[in-house]
Amino acid sequence: MTQTKTPLHTARWTVAEVQALFALPFNDLLFQAQTVHRQHFDANSMQISTLLSIKTGACPEDCKYCPQSTRYDTGLEVEPLMAVAPVLEAAVRAKAAGATRFCMGAAWRSPKNRDMPQVVAMVEGVKALGLETCMTLGMLSESQSETLAAAGLDYYNHNLDTSPEYYDEIISTRSYDDRLATLAAVQDAGIKVCSGGIVGMGETERDRSALLVQLANLPQQPESVPINMLVRVQGTPLADSEELDIFDFIRTIAVARILMPKSSVRLSAGREAMSDEMHALAYLAGANSIFCGEKLLTTALPETDRDMQLLRRLGIKKQLLQSAADEPQLHRHLQAAADAAAGYYNAMPG
Repeated sequence: MTQTKTPLHTARWTVAEVQALFALPFNDLLFQAQTVHRQHFDANSMQISTLLSIKTGACPEDCKYCPQSTRYDTGLEVEPLMAVAPVLEAAVRAKAAGATRFCMGAAWRSPKNRDMPQVVAMVEGVKALGLETCMTLGMLSESQSETLAAAGLDYYNHNLDTSPEYYDEIISTRSYDDRLATLAAVQDAGIKVCSGGIVGMGETERDRSALLVQLANLPQQPESVPINMLVRVQGTPLADSEELDIFDFIRTIAVARILMPKSSVRLSAGREAMSDEMHALAYLAGANSIFCGEKLLTTALPETDRDMQLLRRLGIKKQLLQSAADEPQLHRHLQAAADAAAGYYNAMPG
């Protein structure tokens, strides 16, 4: 059943308007971003998510930043789709570490229909723990989006990555319109959208402006906006990219906050290389969500203890879970997953 949607976003930003925000003096930009942030959020609260790679490597796409592409030799070990039980065990650990949302990512161009029962069981099991659920599985059809919505999926991540103009420099196997179509299918199914991009891939400031314009001008703004700093992985075509200036990254966070005032802005990939001071600036600029755990899919994250210590030093508290675990329901999902496992791989290809 399609969930009730929030009202459509009506304001329209232009690239020129957003470039003007990027051009503001740094202190003025941060003041404006922090002012907007405080109008919609507790400025001293942080949402914690954990991301697990449920299927690693062997992706047929050619995204130049991605170590999971089969086209690049990055030394990544390919792993098949995980069983449900170890995914739920990882979710339990994430919850114990303070996460309120558990995100599951699979290196697919798009999921096959034969994989959907396994994926649905993961969503239902994580929901039974009382956690919010998020998935990133590649492109989705309308029917797949509806299936995930019926399972109770809260968020779906599908990044736009960069501006429409720079996109072909980064990816050739999936079009920008493909990405927008997936976001539309997800929103139409009533699932909240998590969509952002990657900076530091050689793009210009105009490209960063155009990316944020695309996100802000969606019919319904994403509920979650991850801003990733490129992790330069050896073996990928972007391994030798020039490092993005720290202040350009913070400006991107601040402008995202101003354009999408009700969205959670998440610090995502690249955090391991960020100093405590850079994290603090990002939080001041309006970032109010982070990924915690050992890895972000295949790239390292800061240790959870370091994150929690910094939040304490800054007087920022973790957001709390709004719902409790449903233990009987969780056991039912585990049993159902075990019952289905024996015949799972004998299913006809979708």
